[in-house]
Amino acid sequence: MRNLNEGTMKIAIDLGGTNMRVGLVDGATVVDTVIEPCPAREAEDVVTNQLRRQIAQLMCTEVTGIGVGVPSVVDSHRGIVYNVANIPSWKEVHLKAILEEDFGVPVAVNNDANCFALGAWRYGEGQGTDDMVGLTIGTGVGSGIIIRGKLYNGVNTGAGEIGSLPFRDADYEFYCSSRFFSELHGDTGANFGRRAQAGDKEALAVWQEFGENIGELIKAVLFTYAPEAIIIGGGIANAFPLYEAAMRQSLLSFPYPANVAATTIAPSTLADAAMLGASLLV
Repeated sequence: MRNLNEGTMKIAIDLGGTNMRVGLVDGATVVDTVIEPCPAREAEDVVTNQLRRQIAQLMCTEVTGIGVGVPSVVDSHRGIVYNVANIPSWKEVHLKAILEEDFGVPVAVNNDANCFALGAWRYGEGQGTDDMVGLTIGTGVGSGIIIRGKLYNGVNTGAGEIGSLPFRDADYEFYCSSRFFSELHGDTGANFGRRAQAGDKEALAVWQEFGENIGELIKAVLFTYAPEAIIIGGGIANAFPLYEAAMRQSLLSFPYPANVAATTIAPSTLADAAMLGASLLV
């Protein structure tokens, strides 16, 4: 049975091209979830209607707001979502207006990496910092920026897209995401992880190279924001022990070693960080 506290309940949504995750959140606790595959190749209203149905399964009178994280740029003031990654039909969706009309509570919409950063900052490894960067490393590279205890969005939540900065012959996202494994080395990061844990020398060398790339990405963050903490989330965060040594070796060449020493660099261990962050939007 749900333990509902009056005035503290939120609906939080972590929308992706693979899964649509909707949660009922009470403070730092995800009380209940509805997770369904995303009909990413369908028309705009098919995706929107499924989201409505998932929300309706968790909606109750105690809910005071809905927070949504999406993998795209967002007009966070008006709640308009543009060009969602991996959902081609979502080119301009007035999501805030749609959900407020349907459910009668305030709705806030933001970028999913920003939601991860908010969750990690409030409830995870970023607690106690004023300035923090959250990096999401998985199928792509995203980042959320906390400055003086507040999320920094920029125009249309476009701030902090460090993964799109040029790096080598492509960008950081190419060399610091799952694409590094699949497109450069011909297998998934998960398979390379299993092989490395079994002592496979080729796989260990691939993770060494990946760690060096992550070190260069961290340098870009240090040069740009000099935060107190850099917290890494996403699917590849769980493999942190496989690339941490190479990452830290790469950081030895950073010209301001005192800044490296003053910065906590750690993987997130907070379950549902992006969903918890979405709940903090409202």
